[in-house]
Amino acid sequence: MDNALKQLLDNAIEIAASLFERGKTSGSSANMSLRYQETIYITRSGSSFRNLTYDDFVIPNKFQGRRPSKELPLHETMYTNPSIHAVIHTHSFYSTLWSCLMHQDSLDIVPSYTPYLTMQLGKIKEIPYHNPGSIELFTAFKEAYDGRLGLLLKNHGPIVGHETLEKAFNGLEELEESCKIAWHLKEYDIQEIQNISLHSL
Repeated sequence: MDNALKQLLDNAIEIAASLFERGKTSGSSANMSLRYQETIYITRSGSSFRNLTYDDFVIPNKFQGRRPSKELPLHETMYTNPSIHAVIHTHSFYSTLWSCLMHQDSLDIVPSYTPYLTMQLGKIKEIPYHNPGSIELFTAFKEAYDGRLGLLLKNHGPIVGHETLEKAFNGLEELEESCKIAWHLKEYDIQEIQNISLHSL
């Protein structure tokens, strides 16, 4: 393993631990990948963000008994955007909660109450619900994917890709925070929300 790849994996392990320790994921419910010199490295099936090691990152088709995450096809689809070199998928609380609601515009489902989500990820698209790990989910995701950086899988959770692991992590954090803000504001009168939302500016 060369030093550049080692540094990337060290960063991935640190990011994963941070997400786990702060309750942004639990058990073995999350997965992440990175693209290095056109090779994808993805967390293995059953691994936990709590205690990832180098051995928990596998190359698809070269895993030697360690299976890649069953959601590998989601990552592979996002890598069709050539600018993306890292992808993180979690079931973080507020993003998942927000994905369970009905939304009028599936192309832009998270309100821009602050400017930061748009700055980091752009508009967030909703992917219709299909069972996790299913061919139906992978097909729907591939058909719907349009190169954007952030998406919410309905009743499932967020998936974010970016140029670097750090940017993917920051984008995921901002998406979770934006969904938290949106959730707490949804009880307000619609006119009050419109006055707060950047969409009305």
